[in-house]
Amino acid sequence: MIQEDVKAEAKVQPASKSIKEWAEDDRPREKLDRIGPRNLTKAELLAILIGSGTPEVSAVQLMQAVLADCDNSLQKLERRTKEELCKYKGIGEAKAITILAACELARRRAEEKAEELEDMSTPAEVWTYMLPKMRGLVSEEAWVLLLNSNYKLIKAVRISSGGLSETLVDVRLVIREAILNNATAITLCHNHPSGTLRPSDADDHITTQVNKACNVMRLLLSDHVIITEGGYYSYKLNGKL
Repeated sequence: MIQEDVKAEAKVQPASKSIKEWAEDDRPREKLDRIGPRNLTKAELLAILIGSGTPEVSAVQLMQAVLADCDNSLQKLERRTKEELCKYKGIGEAKAITILAACELARRRAEEKAEELEDMSTPAEVWTYMLPKMRGLVSEEAWVLLLNSNYKLIKAVRISSGGLSETLVDVRLVIREAILNNATAITLCHNHPSGTLRPSDADDHITTQVNKACNVMRLLLSDHVIITEGGYYSYKLNGKL
């Protein structure tokens, strides 16, 4: 669970200014776009939903007041009725319904069973997962599998098509995808349409480059797997990682 700074919730902007008059860094929509939703306070997120406050208080200030009456608890907020929310100046029926709908979505999300992530801890599992994506291709494609600390698949991303070289596989793109998806490990994989399992000099070179970049960013390159319809080659199993 993300711990929020209560002091951040209590930070109040001057009442004389509307959100449009605030510095851009303080506007909740712009902040979300710039630094992501996880870095906004509860009041800021709720302010985005209701859109506006009153001439006296901003949407953020209004939601700070509502949350303060709920002991800064979203669980207590979701137990409020539409009529109770409408007692706040600046919250009408539409805004109250929007808040209650958001609370209900959060409740249903909490009830959902956690999605079972696919295990990518062995090259055999990587081959089984990637073969349907690469079967029948007439040119090489390179993919990166973004993994969590238990080698479970977060996301698979195709990073190049047409060959494997430093010009076609952008190492920066690989690292960017890993960071954006909170991966702690990655597996690089590509196909050999010819069917040969022997890695080329270009394969070795890009493996080295990606591994160096991962070391700098404290990521683990868990393997580089070459995929063919008849089998696979694992850099890890062959002692090259």
